[in-house]
Amino acid sequence: MDATAISMCAVSSASFCNSKNPKFSHVPSPNLPSSPPIFRCIYSQSPHLNSWNPLKPVARAGFVCSAVTSGGDTLTSAAAKAKVQKLIQEFQSLTDPVDRVKRLLHYAELLPSLDDSMKIADNRVPGCTTQVWLRVEMDGGGRMRFSAESDSEITKGFCACLVWALDGATAEEVLSFKAEDFGALSVVGLNGRKVGYSSSRSNTWHNVLISMQKRTKALVAERDGRPRGEPFPSLIVTADGIQAKGSYAEAQARFLVPDQVKIQELVNLLEEKKIGVVAHFYMDPEVQGVLTAAQKLWPHIHISDSLVMADSAVNMAKAGCKFVTVLGVDFMSENVRAILDQAGFPEVGVYRMSKERIGCSLADAAASPAYMDYLAAGASSVSSPSLHVVYINTSLETKAYTHEVVPTITCTSSNVVPTILQAFAEVPDLNVWYGPDTYMGANIMELFRQMTEMSDEEIVNIHPNHNSRSIKSLIPRLRYFQDGTCIVHHLFGHEVVGKINEMYCDAFLTAHFEVPGEMFALAMEAKQRGMGVVGSTQNILDFIKERVQEALDRNVDEHLQFVLGTESGMVTSIVAAVRKLLGSGTPQNGAKVSVEIVFPVSSESITRTPSSSLGEAGDFSNLPIIPGAASGEGCSLHGGCASCPYMKMNSLESLLKICHNLPHDKDDLSSYEAGRFSLQTPNGKLIADVGCEPILHMRHFQATKRLPEKLIQQILHNPLNGR
Repeated sequence: MDATAISMCAVSSASFCNSKNPKFSHVPSPNLPSSPPIFRCIYSQSPHLNSWNPLKPVARAGFVCSAVTSGGDTLTSAAAKAKVQKLIQEFQSLTDPVDRVKRLLHYAELLPSLDDSMKIADNRVPGCTTQVWLRVEMDGGGRMRFSAESDSEITKGFCACLVWALDGATAEEVLSFKAEDFGALSVVGLNGRKVGYSSSRSNTWHNVLISMQKRTKALVAERDGRPRGEPFPSLIVTADGIQAKGSYAEAQARFLVPDQVKIQELVNLLEEKKIGVVAHFYMDPEVQGVLTAAQKLWPHIHISDSLVMADSAVNMAKAGCKFVTVLGVDFMSENVRAILDQAGFPEVGVYRMSKERIGCSLADAAASPAYMDYLAAGASSVSSPSLHVVYINTSLETKAYTHEVVPTITCTSSNVVPTILQAFAEVPDLNVWYGPDTYMGANIMELFRQMTEMSDEEIVNIHPNHNSRSIKSLIPRLRYFQDGTCIVHHLFGHEVVGKINEMYCDAFLTAHFEVPGEMFALAMEAKQRGMGVVGSTQNILDFIKERVQEALDRNVDEHLQFVLGTESGMVTSIVAAVRKLLGSGTPQNGAKVSVEIVFPVSSESITRTPSSSLGEAGDFSNLPIIPGAASGEGCSLHGGCASCPYMKMNSLESLLKICHNLPHDKDDLSSYEAGRFSLQTPNGKLIADVGCEPILHMRHFQATKRLPEKLIQQILHNPLNGR
């Protein structure tokens, strides 16, 4: 069991009633004549810890609980919290995990059944491995009424606990509860292994609570006569087609079914001239739509994250491609050029998509004098060894120059945490300097801080050579650069998080590791209950595919909603993968699965953004291309930045122009060619050679899960630390 599952075992249940044999009387709600019967339980505690005697509903000393009271009795917030404390006491008194599960199953038997007419898609609770239906209403007195059911007895027991705890409470009381309030409850035991059912079941109570609160917020807004706000734009994908909601989504959808003439024109050129194409996930939807369709006709087209692009280029060269076109920012074409040279393919031409510089805010931050000062001054201020862990999204020059100051290894958003943990495990008293992404550095620190609160068993499941003591000791020796951000992820801040909390708290949440701390925390919370992922673009794509496949395997009608917490260019690859799954995995009973991809941006994008509204992100006015509403792209004043303006400099027209001019008119393409670095480092070595070494160090780590011996020797004998 992983750390997330273990942590959730401690918050996996509530008790229906603290009685071995509770009595329930079914009473109809006077304000909801059409609603199902609502139960009430009345009991008091005996002097013995786990002895509960059912009582007649008369006034007397002792604790009295009532899920629903007749005659207008008031359920106070203190009473609701007292009920939860009683639940905690009951389950803590059952030391055998099997007894806890038996108690939960007993409560499941007591939960009134929902009418079949209520078991509809709109009442489904997302994120549960089984089917869970929840009905939420507000009565005439402003109190919340909950009823629920599941096709799993254990899940039904979870629902019974939460319905008992919250039914009859005011909306404010329902919304006041947090996951931590249930943190001491446990059903499956501390180790979570003795019962043998999926750990995702233990997340059910949390997902039901989230759904209760979301629907409560909607009813409060309706009661108060105020709108809940405009939803984010989204694309809904089914086996039958694609539906766009909102102008932004409509603009994205236009290019998901590309022009067949353009596809065939491109394929003919690529095949005739043996040209390979490597492109990043963040490409413009029009370009990606054509490339995705062309992949079926020409195998040497690859769309991926930045790390895999260079690997794919090498494979294309091995397969006979004479040219490789790179659709990305400049450091990506530099990496492709250098890696091809290292692999023995210097004759293969590499071409970028613009005469202008295609920049990157992160790469620019790492190329600044401030970054070199941060690294050199920091490493020289400590006497123990230092390692520089640099994000792959930096230039080859940065990798070379920094490697000669502090031994350097590159990382990706998916392997940065394992890389840092392994480095601390292998080199005693190591200092790690991470950069340039400030948000990712802060998120890594927060992740390690959370690990200090885990048990040693949980930490070992994350990394076998660490425990609570070692994690606490490494935190002061980890530093990160304070002035580097991605302009795409920078704006996934409090406004986006607020709207997600209000309207999408029960959706699957995806977030790139580069997002600000607020979005990171939200995604990590979702991840802990099986509803989210934090990582690279590939991690996000894999997560969505896995959830869709699970839905198909359940073979029931289901609507999956994913919030896309990264650049909107991901949507083309996501839609293509989802449509492939939906087309090949049609359930036998005719069940329908739909997938909604939500863009956390304003429906109305803007053409230009004044510098005052961007804060630390800067002014876009100097960029060669400004994303705008006319093309369905842009940064929103009300949410995140939908697309990277640098990536959108890679146009289909540029790709076709380069392909038409190769190979005979290469002179006309000199400004498009990714040249070799003939410059040398301060130590007299070629930038291309030194800059590739941190990448090769990472390759070794990916293959062996250990740092290469050459890098360890560089760390131990670096002149900056006096060794």
